[in-house]
Order: sequence, then C-alpha cells, then structure tokens
Amino acid sequence: VQLVESGGGSVQAGGSLRLSCEASEDTDSRYCMGWFRQAPGKEREGVALIDTGGASYADAVKGRFTISKDYGKKPLYLQMNSLKPEDTAMYFCAACSHIFCTSWRQYDYTYWGQGTQVTVS
Repeated sequence: VQLVESGGGSVQAGGSLRLSCEASEDTDSRYCMGWFRQAPGKEREGVALIDTGGASYADAVKGRFTISKDYGKKPLYLQMNSLKPEDTAMYFCAACSHIFCTSWRQYDYTYWGQGTQVTVS
C-alpha cells in the first residue's frame, strides 16, 4: 500500500492542524494504521494508532490529538489541537500488516508515507 500525507505547516502554540493520509487501497480490516513523528536528532515515535478495535494515543498527545478514519477507501486523519512547540516534527503515516495494532515500534510498520512537516512556534 502506498501512503501520501498532507496538511502539515507552521502554526503558533495553542493552534490546530489536521493531517491527512491517502492510501492507495482500502485499509479497513487489513492494516493497523498509525501516525508517527520524528524531531531532529530524535528517534521516530508513535503518536496515535487505529484499528477496527479503536484508537490508542501516546501519553504526550492524549486529550489533544485525535486519529480517525471513515469506513472505506477514505483518508486517515490526525486532528491536532492545543499544539505545543515540542510537537514540532516530521509526521509520518504508517501501516502495519496486521489487523490489530499491537506495537508502537516503528520497525513493525512496513509501509510509510514521505512525511509532512509540522512546526509549532
């Protein structure tokens, strides 16, 4: 599956952005989908995951970010509210070839988008 992200940009602290991820095929009931981010000099980290059982969030973004996807060949979204400077990173959409999300490790995700930059000042 090919993934293409969009929606990044620059925003002031406290602002909001919505990221989108378009997949080349219907991912429902086939892949665990997730959003990861990587800041300069840091490891890539999981931000939010979603599968048929629901969504999971990293502690750093709980209550501020929402991952969602409508049924069918529809985009994966990441709504980011109350953004903080520490949210600045390249954000990646990823897919794991398992129906359920069982891992936050980037190495367990096979398919990746090219990334979209989010800068919070």
